[in-house]
Amino acid sequence: MIRRLYDWVIAWADRPGSSLALFVLAFCESSFFPIPPDVLLIALAVGSPMKSFKFAAICSLGSVIGGIFGYIIGWQFMDIFGNKIISFYGLTDQVEYIASLFRQWDAWAVAIAGFTPIPYKLFTISAGAFDVSFSVFLISSIASRSLRFFIVAGMIYYFGIGIRRFIEKYFNLLATTFTVLLIAGFAAIKFLF
Repeated sequence: MIRRLYDWVIAWADRPGSSLALFVLAFCESSFFPIPPDVLLIALAVGSPMKSFKFAAICSLGSVIGGIFGYIIGWQFMDIFGNKIISFYGLTDQVEYIASLFRQWDAWAVAIAGFTPIPYKLFTISAGAFDVSFSVFLISSIASRSLRFFIVAGMIYYFGIGIRRFIEKYFNLLATTFTVLLIAGFAAIKFLF
């Protein structure tokens, strides 16, 4: 099923309306859909490298607005929709862990989830359910999602089509490495100050 969804997403790269499809995919992935928008972003950027940053902006906007929708689901509709979405992806056990992350790290938990392969929808819904400050959530979402998508677009713009295979092969490793460095930086700041 996931492979069919992946193929369906990739097929949008060659169709009119692909920018709208990218926006919708980014919106949906941030609140309930399993396929990350990076797949279509990469396909579109490789197809038209000069528009890479435009596609990254569209993807960022869709993702942040979708994250807001996920936040609203958690804040107002956790019992009706939120728990069902989390249960569907088998993430029920992680919700308490996410709650502890929000208590300890607040904005950083959202920022890390927004940049890494961690299911972002789990954090958007949980942020609303656990009453994370909306402004903190919004700023963290804008920063992390934009950084993620603009890095992908920038790599394709500057390094060309060959970078696509590199990104697809090593994205999880690259995201994890960045997250470790980010956490180490925050730990160092906390230790020094």
